[in-house]
Amino acid sequence: YSRNEGSLTSTLRTLLFFTALMITLPVGLYFSSKAYVFEGSLGMSDRDSYFYAAIVAVVTVHVVLALFVYVAWNEGSRQWREGKQD
Repeated sequence: YSRNEGSLTSTLRTLLFFTALMITLPVGLYFSSKAYVFEGSLGMSDRDSYFYAAIVAVVTVHVVLALFVYVAWNEGSRQWREGKQD
């Protein structure tokens, strides 16, 4: 019972971590890349910078989702192996 509770806590912690990443990282990268990279460094127009910053945010969402799937897959297989050895 104790091991099951620990795995539930670990799973919840992982889910909350990736939820926070999913909220903050794309939004932060959208605004920072728009202001500093596309408008500031590259001198793009306001309209073009919106478009490219949105692409950066969408790619970031996909990267975070892929990392979540990878971590969840490895965590699930590790818990399955530990349960199998009992």
